[in-house]
Amino acid sequence: DVAVELTRPDEQFGDYATSVALQLAKRLGTNQREIAEQLAVKIRENLAASVADVSVAGPGFLNLTLTETAMIGVAESELSKPLLGQKWVMEYSDPNPFKPLHAGHLYTTLVGDTIARLVEHAGAETIRINYGGDVGLHVGRSMWGIVHTLGGEIPEKLNKISEAERPKWLGDRYVEGTMADETDEVAHAEIITMNKRVYQLHADGDHDSLFARIYWTCRQWSYEYFEVLYRELQVHAFDRVIPESEVTPLGAKTVQEQLAKGVYKESDGAIVFEGEPYGLHTRVFINSHGLPTYEAKDVGLMLTKWNDYHYDHSYYITANEQAQYFQVMFKSVEQFLPEAAQRAISMTHGLVRLQGGVKMSSRRGNIVTALDILRAARDAGAQTGAKPSEETILAAVKYAFAKNRIGGDIAYDPKESIALEGNSGPYLQYAHARARSILAKAGKLAATELSGLEADERSLLRKITEYAEVVERATSELMPHHICTYLYELAQKFNSFYEHNRVIGDERQGVRL
Repeated sequence: DVAVELTRPDEQFGDYATSVALQLAKRLGTNQREIAEQLAVKIRENLAASVADVSVAGPGFLNLTLTETAMIGVAESELSKPLLGQKWVMEYSDPNPFKPLHAGHLYTTLVGDTIARLVEHAGAETIRINYGGDVGLHVGRSMWGIVHTLGGEIPEKLNKISEAERPKWLGDRYVEGTMADETDEVAHAEIITMNKRVYQLHADGDHDSLFARIYWTCRQWSYEYFEVLYRELQVHAFDRVIPESEVTPLGAKTVQEQLAKGVYKESDGAIVFEGEPYGLHTRVFINSHGLPTYEAKDVGLMLTKWNDYHYDHSYYITANEQAQYFQVMFKSVEQFLPEAAQRAISMTHGLVRLQGGVKMSSRRGNIVTALDILRAARDAGAQTGAKPSEETILAAVKYAFAKNRIGGDIAYDPKESIALEGNSGPYLQYAHARARSILAKAGKLAATELSGLEADERSLLRKITEYAEVVERATSELMPHHICTYLYELAQKFNSFYEHNRVIGDERQGVRL
């Protein structure tokens, strides 16, 4: 009673291989080569329609070569729907209003969109969530910088800032506020006050005071900028945008309630969760000023997702530095709502930087923004003299991110990403355009039955048969880089086939079409 696992060996050894004889030998105490030979006989007797050849290699590996009919069946098989009937809440992108959208946000937006598509294609009901901090210390810092630059709470002066200038203008104000907060005691006190005022205007529903008009206007600027960028990136629309202000009251209330039940503890005027009994660390959920931290807000977010969707899985994609943060936050919720916390998945990624660039910091203003990445790709494309389209620029950036295994740092190389040679988006587009061109030239010429395949034809068909397996693996592991690796290998195989085998006008034209 063993699970038979099929792997893909080098082409010279066949289409599939299995080490099942080795597994059986351990159970039966029998020679594994002997078992493999017995299995080979049975395969020849029972699977002749599907397996053209079976051989025993080494200590007892079975190598199987499919018949042409079986290969065509695999190539034409529908993708499986292993997540059918499940509900997945996918949270990604998560830019904060009042701050620049940096390269890390671009990464989570593009890769999160790709993973959400995988999950949806696998049959899951997929709810795309975008969460951002419209309250908190960063907003207090930004509001200080805005009011300071305007010369007071004068919302009318915002009308002088053009739409094109707004993203950078807001980013500069955040940097000014952050620097002042860290170096000037008077400014620090003013920022603490402004932070509390932002929470209060939400509590009061204030849209009319001068301070509130500045806040709501600049918050809207940020959301409009994000929407424009998402359209340009051609990502799937989010089903819901949840600002921190929406979930903060629930998070703060829950932490206070669970404090009374012993889940959270008081410490130096703050409320914390002690993670040490679980091999984690202690984190603050309500600070000594009585304000909820990111942790408390994320408690409110998790409860909102659970109450509204009762998900099978809730997926977060964030930076590596937040891995331990999420472990503590999940563990705290697990104490009073275990089902919600145990179904949550946090996947983290490394730092995103330009090739040769320094570590970014939005506090210092030397971040690599999303626009910097796109601009670098355009500049690299212009230097080729080919004048690539926006579609090609987008392919270059998306593929450069998606081809990397999630988890490690990413050094984005604009020249490499835009190149027509090598493992790049434009290389895949070029192979695709070449294939489409052949089909266009063929017009209504009929394809014929696939039989009696030549070596190059069979080799290309063999690569096509891997598609469904690769998608299934990418979905089960939530790792889209598997698909990228496969597509690159497929494009190489197709280009090699194209160079050595004429299609239009060849006597084997029908088969090759």
